Amino acid sequence: MSPDVSAEVEYRIVRNGVVRDVQRGRLGKIDVCDAHPELLRAARNVGRPTKEVCPICDDGRLVKVTFVFGAKLPAGGRCPGTVAELRQLTKRTEPVLCYEVEVCPDCAWHHLMRKYPAGGVKARARKKAGS
Repeated sequence: MSPDVSAEVEYRIVRNGVVRDVQRGRLGKIDVCDAHPELLRAARNVGRPTKEVCPICDDGRLVKVTFVFGAKLPAGGRCPGTVAELRQLTKRTEPVLCYEVEVCPDCAWHHLMRKYPAGGVKARARKKAGS
């Protein structure tokens, strides 16, 4: 990952299009309710509950799960279990890339909501000072 990556990417428009396609019958629930078992496990055990109802099953509550990837982290990334742990990971001196996924543990709907860079604070400060 390049340390100069600084853009946050939102995927809500794509998500809304998928939801519309399911509602209109262009996509079946089987096509979108296919979360990996590890993602479902993370959603059930360390996900952050939201008040939003699942747009696919209209029954379950959505859960946010964040995965953090970067140097000196496991190859599969870290899935912080608390907001404090997420803050600690995003304040690292090494840059990290965070992926926030919404998941419905009831029907296995999932969608990447956003990805954003974090960390690398000292490295960015040194770069700006040297500019």
